[in-house]
Amino acid sequence: MGVKLGVAVLTMGTRPKELAELLASVGMQTVKAAKVVVVGNGCVLPELPAGVEGVELADNLGVTGGRNVALEHLRDVDVVIDLDDDGLLVADDVLARIADLYEADPGLGIVGFRIADETGVTQRRHVPRLRAGDPMRGGEVTGFLGGGHALSSKMLEQVGGWPDAFFFAHEETDMAWRALDAEWRVLYVPELLLQHPRTSPTRHSFFYRVNARNRVYLARRHLPALLVPVYLSVWMALTVARTRDSAGLKAWFAGFAEGWRTPCGRRKPMRWRTVWSMTKLGRPPII
Repeated sequence: MGVKLGVAVLTMGTRPKELAELLASVGMQTVKAAKVVVVGNGCVLPELPAGVEGVELADNLGVTGGRNVALEHLRDVDVVIDLDDDGLLVADDVLARIADLYEADPGLGIVGFRIADETGVTQRRHVPRLRAGDPMRGGEVTGFLGGGHALSSKMLEQVGGWPDAFFFAHEETDMAWRALDAEWRVLYVPELLLQHPRTSPTRHSFFYRVNARNRVYLARRHLPALLVPVYLSVWMALTVARTRDSAGLKAWFAGFAEGWRTPCGRRKPMRWRTVWSMTKLGRPPII
């Protein structure tokens, strides 16, 4: 029967041209998706190609809430592929490669794409490892990018969906940590290219607040007690060293406090065995 693929795309209705081009590139794949779902996150969807299912949400549920809605509509596939609405599949064999990867490895949980701009440049922050000099070096990693990735449905059944409380920021880290702790492999495959316009992370008060809050959520949900202060101290020091915006720092520390006083979901600390596995892969869960 082969691997049954489903594609999920979130949109806020602000990129109709890019969305149309992305869906056209999905439709041109040599291996077709069994199902394509576009979720309008608090917006009215434009006209979609034949065969594409549209789901309109009255409110913006964030990246996590929107993706969880998409998962509800993709329960009958083997692999869910999430794509940014302003991305583009340049090659026509991306889905075929994904199907081959999952067919060959039943323990494969997550496959991360390479993100590159129109000139072929991949920003260092888009390489899911600390040594990010060579974006073409693939292999097992401890994280992945939200813009383009594939998730095993069997893995999702075991570890659960996206953490609703996060809204956005670090939700991929949360998913990757749960997958690794359940002994699923996370693979970065740079040959799987999603072309994406060159962007900088938006630096505004909401960004800083949610970024800090979700760092605390990650630690509270997943880290052994001994590592919680280490992880949060490292990120506090990095943030203070990198941030020149006093308003941004104020928002970050407000988010840090919010992360301690608001619910973040069930706590299930990862095993020390997982900590060691992540360390061997070059990224211990302290940074």
